[in-house]
Amino acid sequence: MKRLFVFILLFSATLSLAQQSEPGRWSAAKANAWYAKQPFLVGSNYIPANAINELEMFQAASFDPATIDKELALAEGLGMNTMRVFLHDLLWKDSAGFTKRLDQFLGLCARHKIKPMLVLFDSCWDPHPKLGKQRAPQPGIHNSGWLQSPGADALADPAQYKRLEAYVKGVVGAFKNDNRILAWDMWNEPDNGNDNSYGQNHLKTELPKDQKIALATKLLPQVFQWARAAGATQPLTSAPWIFNGTHDWSNPAKWTAMEKVQFENSDIITFHQYSTTQDLEKIIPILQKMGRPVICTEYMARGVNSKFQTHLPIAKKAKVGMINWGFVAGKTQTFLPWDSWQKPYVNGREPAVWFHEVFKQNGTPVDPAETAAIKQATGK
Repeated sequence: MKRLFVFILLFSATLSLAQQSEPGRWSAAKANAWYAKQPFLVGSNYIPANAINELEMFQAASFDPATIDKELALAEGLGMNTMRVFLHDLLWKDSAGFTKRLDQFLGLCARHKIKPMLVLFDSCWDPHPKLGKQRAPQPGIHNSGWLQSPGADALADPAQYKRLEAYVKGVVGAFKNDNRILAWDMWNEPDNGNDNSYGQNHLKTELPKDQKIALATKLLPQVFQWARAAGATQPLTSAPWIFNGTHDWSNPAKWTAMEKVQFENSDIITFHQYSTTQDLEKIIPILQKMGRPVICTEYMARGVNSKFQTHLPIAKKAKVGMINWGFVAGKTQTFLPWDSWQKPYVNGREPAVWFHEVFKQNGTPVDPAETAAIKQATGK
């Protein structure tokens, strides 16, 4: 009887582990072997200063290799070796042209010794993307023209999922063996309800939050499957991002349905952390207990005490890659804080402390002490 009880326990544990191993997911050993070959990863979430969103960055009429080359040279000068770069499903309408421009972008990255992480989808900001000329920034507002991918209409319409599948398989398949790419990020903040922008404020153009999260939670596992079916040789990931008292990442029983999808499908563990050094030191060991490489794909917001000087040394000691939000100030206006949606910085008003960005638009550092800290971390 005792042997039978032990067998049942062992079988249950094995079954649990099997259930956590999604089809095609890298083993922890493979992920760690990949990570062992990487340098200390440091970079930014990157968009050129003259682009307001993903479409303006990559559409034929506004793609600007000269500006990208100039700005990536600044990154190389700091010793940055990666960038997180957002794509968009609507770009696949011109699949040949987009593939050519993305290849050109990757060539510019390689010239500057940078291997980007490419993001396929994003649940943040404007839920109604459209191809063509993009609108001008709204004065005084943080990220006033950034676009969701897929937009609300496509997310709520299963008839469009075949188009989304074609995009994922097409772009991943085109670059599946390209060693200029560090990794693929399947979906940025998929359960972000845009509460402070298009969700709860006067715009109210967002899907109902519960509906949006339910749809994204059901679609994200398919996105992982599509990328794997396309033959990606680079690791896949999607980052949990809500770190507070109600989201306990140390206990799988307390993961949300979305966090469960993200943690159990990701080859490498990524996360976002706009908070203090104490919170960073708390979360790193929790994530590292999952036995896989850990990379922070968003941090550095001066107004909430997330900074280069404080966070990079902690991460480097723990061998956790760090990718901050913002590089050169420009049309995204992410030097303004999130609450600028409620209190726009107009009539000459600017925040006393810039929220994001490493460089001003003229190419000078926002704070020379910060660029010195980045160089110290990268050994430049």
